[in-house]
Amino acid sequence: MNFFGSKFGKSKGKKDGIQKPLWLNHPFVEATLVNGSLRKVVALPRYVDVNEWLAVNSFDFFNYTNLFYGAIAEFCTPKDCPVMCAGQNCEYTWTDGQKRTIKIPAPQYVDYVMTWIQNVLNDENVFPTKSGYEFPREFQNAVRTIFKQLFRIFAHIYHHHYDKILHVSAEGHLNTLFAHFISFAREFDLIDKKEIAPMADFIAELDQAQRI
Repeated sequence: MNFFGSKFGKSKGKKDGIQKPLWLNHPFVEATLVNGSLRKVVALPRYVDVNEWLAVNSFDFFNYTNLFYGAIAEFCTPKDCPVMCAGQNCEYTWTDGQKRTIKIPAPQYVDYVMTWIQNVLNDENVFPTKSGYEFPREFQNAVRTIFKQLFRIFAHIYHHHYDKILHVSAEGHLNTLFAHFISFAREFDLIDKKEIAPMADFIAELDQAQRI
């Protein structure tokens, strides 16, 4: 039985004659846990090393994103999500061990991504935790890759599982986390502009509301 389709399955608003996704409709688009901008929250604290700040936040965003995906994981199946995508016009591919670009189901893609990020976070050569150890030259590139992949998971959740988020009344929490994530990524130039295209309209709404 589908507990979600009847109440939350269709968007009400339209933009330029095209049906708007749920998260761009009122009141969901305004649902956040904060009223002001998150810029002060993401700014580098005084006397804190920038790489330390990037490392701590990478760890936190990984864990929070993992929690939200876990909340909808049972609905993200190879049958329902045969390709990792964010809407009809954006598909994500995976590069396997033989450097081949392949399309895989969304749950498999997310599993690969989260496993890879966990391994990177646990790698002392990339994310050192011991006193006296320096961050490697490629550290910030690793952080950018982490943020790119986490963004893709956010985009998939919004485009394909937002109705489940609404069902458990977690839209305010998800929107706030996403706003925090985007604000941090902007502050430290962690995501290319072309990458954010699937969520550009929502990011513009967050901008207008002065959340980011």
